[in-house]
Amino acid sequence: MSLTRRTMLGGSAALLALPAAARAAPAPLVVRSRMAPPRWAVLQRRLLAANAAACEAFYTKYVGADDALKVFVRWGANDGPDDAAEATNDWATLHALGAPDRLLDLTRRFWEGHLRQYTAARTTQVPIARAGMYHREFPVQMDWQHNAEGLTTFNVLGMSAPGDPKLVERTARYADFYTGRDPAVPNYDPQARVIRSLFNGSRGPMLRQANPIDWAGDPFDPAPFHMEHGEGSYAETLQHYAEYDHVAGDNPLNLQATTLGLNAYALGAGDRFRQWALDYLGAWAERARANGDLLPSYVALDGTVGRDWWRGVYGWGFSPAVPQTGVRQDRNRVPRSITAFFNALLLSGDMEFLKLWRRQNARINAEARTIDGVAQTPTMYGAAGWYGWKPGAYRTNGFEIWYATQDAGDLRAAGEHPWIDFLHGRDDAYPARALQADLDRVAERVAARARDRTTPETRLADWPIDINPASAAALVQTMTGGLHIARPPWSKTSPPQGGVPLHCRLRYFDADRRRAGVPEDVAALVHRLGDRSTEVTLVNLGRHARTVIVQGGSYGEHRIDTATVDGTPRAIGGRHFRVRIEPGCGARLSLAMTRYANRPSLAFPWA
Repeated sequence: MSLTRRTMLGGSAALLALPAAARAAPAPLVVRSRMAPPRWAVLQRRLLAANAAACEAFYTKYVGADDALKVFVRWGANDGPDDAAEATNDWATLHALGAPDRLLDLTRRFWEGHLRQYTAARTTQVPIARAGMYHREFPVQMDWQHNAEGLTTFNVLGMSAPGDPKLVERTARYADFYTGRDPAVPNYDPQARVIRSLFNGSRGPMLRQANPIDWAGDPFDPAPFHMEHGEGSYAETLQHYAEYDHVAGDNPLNLQATTLGLNAYALGAGDRFRQWALDYLGAWAERARANGDLLPSYVALDGTVGRDWWRGVYGWGFSPAVPQTGVRQDRNRVPRSITAFFNALLLSGDMEFLKLWRRQNARINAEARTIDGVAQTPTMYGAAGWYGWKPGAYRTNGFEIWYATQDAGDLRAAGEHPWIDFLHGRDDAYPARALQADLDRVAERVAARARDRTTPETRLADWPIDINPASAAALVQTMTGGLHIARPPWSKTSPPQGGVPLHCRLRYFDADRRRAGVPEDVAALVHRLGDRSTEVTLVNLGRHARTVIVQGGSYGEHRIDTATVDGTPRAIGGRHFRVRIEPGCGARLSLAMTRYANRPSLAFPWA
């Protein structure tokens, strides 16, 4: 039986627990042991506050009274709508960790403002966007490296506002652009189980060859602007995309669309979204198995994989020429699609979806050879076979594979990481060091904002991204034991990817204020991660008792079996439990857990 059918009709999926009906909450665990304020805890609270203040000042400078981004508005992969949407990246995540409600308010205002801005914006020469760069509040047509980046904020809003009917409706509508349910948007072929083009959106798929102008946008003079790829003329901007033509057929970047299906299901929009995501992801898993454990980068419109499996924009064999130098640059983006297979893991509990990446890495490492006396492995594949040789073993995505499997062999294959040293007791200073580094990053971004002399007429939509002060990576890591894939702080072998949900071991809620995030004055540090265990310290730095709800995973996907405090175990047997922490007190909790045991849900614990 195929991975898809086993997952959807039986196997692991059948064992996943559905959300339980609301019932009276048991008495909370109570922490009464005095604890001197740890440095990491002080830095966490300081970082949350610094982020909030810096983001407010950023909003004042770069966002107008109409909540639109103050930039020179264009269509294009370099500086188009997806870049505008990224201006508030990590703001919603910071709120879900415990930052002030004001940050969530600004985030939601900006999302609405940028939707209006780019719905009204029109091209003159790019055919697909002449009636608006957004249609039905979604990009009209672009690839899923960029579509996903533009959804980085949207895809995590459900952590803080799962009951927002507009969010639920939008998520389901966006998802149905890809499920085949919306007859006006024929992106998906349910028989062939393919998204029909790399270039897709709310106006459907591009089934012709793409032209450079489809990627680069209308003619303009780049002289007044910072150009991300160093172009000195519009002709060079077009030339950058001269080889970005092969878009018809499916591409693994399209798998990022399954995050919309995951969130639609987790927000309560219906099981059909889960079924679609697993069927589509399962089809790709089957193709990888049939292709010698290598995920293809090109699938024909009929769903078949041929000898040209390596083709396509951002595929295994995609090495376009840089216009300024003529040198070919390897731009294989296939590894970024691993994040979509985490969606399958959440929806099914089936670890095989991540183990296929282990097999792919092993397959690539099996091609190792000695070149000029140095052991090297390939990163690319084309008509002539493997190329793009790099010294050492192929470790791309090794950290993410280990994070999912918690297998010792996968950890060895992933290589060395400072966070791993901390989790294994070899670097106790790491949390404070990482948090201080993000505090420094906030200060650097604040200084960059103060130095910035651009005007809305001389900055493109991608310019504010590198001034946005929001710095959540160390907080995600230390507080939740989670992955911050948009800015991975652990490894150069982990490619960044936008639009990824928060994957974490623990999440927190303020039981008294009934909102996402730790209560005021509370800090949390995940010390240890195991396949069936987690250790976390909770501390209250303030003068008032606080009650925090501890949840297993971002979507309540992990079952917490028992919680042990001061040597006394408490049976939990559910997604979450409450802890009351007296003023100035703290404790280290040992949690026995069963990971990926529950169906994902974004509902608040008290819903």
